[in-house]
Amino acid sequence: MEWTNEQTIDAPVDVVWQLTTDVTDWPTYMPTVQSVERLDEGPLRMGARARIKQPGQRAAVWEVTTFEPGREFSWRSDRRGVSLTGVHRMAPDGDGTRNTLTIEMTGPLAPVMGLLLGPLMRRVLRTENGCFKARAEGRAQEAGALS
Repeated sequence: MEWTNEQTIDAPVDVVWQLTTDVTDWPTYMPTVQSVERLDEGPLRMGARARIKQPGQRAAVWEVTTFEPGREFSWRSDRRGVSLTGVHRMAPDGDGTRNTLTIEMTGPLAPVMGLLLGPLMRRVLRTENGCFKARAEGRAQEAGALS
């Protein structure tokens, strides 16, 4: 099962990319993320791991499985009976960015869990993309005011 949310953000791709890959800052402006603990040093990259706690869920370890700087990264978390893959993809859209968030659920329990969690997954993606939009547009406006 797969859920996707696309959002046009009035900020350059590099601003959205910086926010997206600064995962430890997410809890400061994203209500869907309580805490993020990086399990390795340095910038986010292929193979990097983080322990993420979300409301109503146990903390889960996510590992970066694809990484294209400035464009896309995905990461995966394996849980009982399901694997979740989260994809963060951005592309230029005029002067702004087309930000696409996707969650894919696979595994033997995915069909049942997907039906149960579908509305939650859609709401989480919509909320997270809205948070990226607000934060990125605020940063882009601040940068413009400083120019």
